Amino acid sequence: MGSGSFNILRNNAEEITRRVGRSIVIEQVGARRDNDACDTSGINVTRDIFDVVNNPEIDIVLELIGGTSVAKELVLTAIENGKHVVTANKALIAEHGNEIFAKAQEKGVIVAFEAAVAGGIPIIKQLREGLSANRIEWLAGIINGTGNFILTEMSQKGREFEDVLAEAQALGYAEADPTFDIEGIDAAHKLTILASIAFGIPLQFEKTYTEGISRITSEDVAFADDLGYAIKHLGIARRSKAGIELRVHPTLISHKQLLANVNGVMNAIMVQGDVVGPTLTYGAGAGALPTGSSVIADVIDVARTLTADPTNRVPHLAFQADSLSHVQILPVEEIECGFFLNMTIKDRAGVLANITQILSVNNISIESLIQREREGSELVPLVVMTHDVKERNMNAAIAAIEALPDVAGTVQRIRVENLA
Repeated sequence: MGSGSFNILRNNAEEITRRVGRSIVIEQVGARRDNDACDTSGINVTRDIFDVVNNPEIDIVLELIGGTSVAKELVLTAIENGKHVVTANKALIAEHGNEIFAKAQEKGVIVAFEAAVAGGIPIIKQLREGLSANRIEWLAGIINGTGNFILTEMSQKGREFEDVLAEAQALGYAEADPTFDIEGIDAAHKLTILASIAFGIPLQFEKTYTEGISRITSEDVAFADDLGYAIKHLGIARRSKAGIELRVHPTLISHKQLLANVNGVMNAIMVQGDVVGPTLTYGAGAGALPTGSSVIADVIDVARTLTADPTNRVPHLAFQADSLSHVQILPVEEIECGFFLNMTIKDRAGVLANITQILSVNNISIESLIQREREGSELVPLVVMTHDVKERNMNAAIAAIEALPDVAGTVQRIRVENLA
C-alpha cells in the first residue's frame, strides 16, 4: 500500500477492497456490505498477482493465497523490490522462512506473520516481545482447531473418530482432504515457528516429530477419562540439557490442567518462562475474522515502523540472525515422558505377568493399570499407565509385548505429559 492507487488481486474468492478513512477493508464480492454505494472507481484490480508486487507505488504486500510454491516466488519478489510483506502462510514460514528472513534482512524490509499461528491469538508478539525478559523453558499448545473439535466430540459424546471427522467436514472445520489437520502437519508448521522464536533457533520443520489423531478410538478417550486425563493433540517444544524437543502428537494431560479444558475449535498455548512462570493464551485459532484481526494488526505494526532504522526493529525470530543457536533437535527416541498403553489380551493366567516382566526388563515402571472383562469373549482390554521413560525403551517393550501369542493386534501408545 502506498500513496498512489491500490492494486488488489481478484482471485477465485472474488474480493474487492475499499478505503475507509485510513483503513483498508477487504470484502467478498456478493457479501452484504454496510455501504453498498462505496466508490471503488479509484481502485485498480488485476488478475496477475505479480502486478501487485512489481508496482512501485505499493509499500506493503499481503500474501494470503497459501501454498509454498507461487507464494514463495511472490514473497521473494516483493522483498527483492523493497516491499514489506504481511502473510498468514504458516507452511511458507515454517519451510522457507530462513531464506525469506535472510532476504528481508538484506533488503531492510519486514516480513510480519502473526496470523500464521493460532489465528487471532497474538502469540508471536507475546513470545517475541512480551516475554523477552524470559528464557523460555517450554511451550505446549492446542494449535489446530479441527483436531481439537474432533477430540472434544469424542470425549464429550463418546463418538468415533470417522463420524466426527465427517461432521467437521460438513461444518467447514476440515477440508475435503483433512490430512494436514488430522495428521498433525498444520500443527507442526505452527510449532516450528513458535519454537524458533522461543529458543532462538533456525526454523527446522523437517526435524519436528509429527503424529496425528486418526488412530485414537472412543475406547482410548474413555479409559483416559477414567484415569483423570483428557486426550489433546498438542504441539510441544521443550529445552533440555541434551537439546530441544519438537513434537506434535496426541497427548494425555490431567483434567486439572487448564489446557485439558480447552474444547471445540478453540486454540490455547501454554508458555513457561523462567521469570514469569506459566502463562496461558486462549482464543480463536482460525476463521476469517480472527485471522483478519492478526493480519490488520501486522499491517498497522509495519506502517508504524516504516521510517524506523531496520537495525532497531524487532528481529523476525526475536533473535538477530547471527545470534541464532544451532542446538541439537532431539530425535523422538531420546525424549522422556510417561505413556498410556491400550492393548487387547487373552483372559488367561500368566499373560499380565509376562507383560509386566517385559516392562521391567526395559526399566519401565507402572503407575496404574486397568483390566476389564468383556462378556462372552476371551479377549479383554488392558490399559497400562507408566512413569516417565525414554521412548526407545518403550519402543523395545512394545515390540516384545506385541510378539506375545496372548496379545491380539497392536498396542496403542499415547504419550503422557505433566505440564507443571
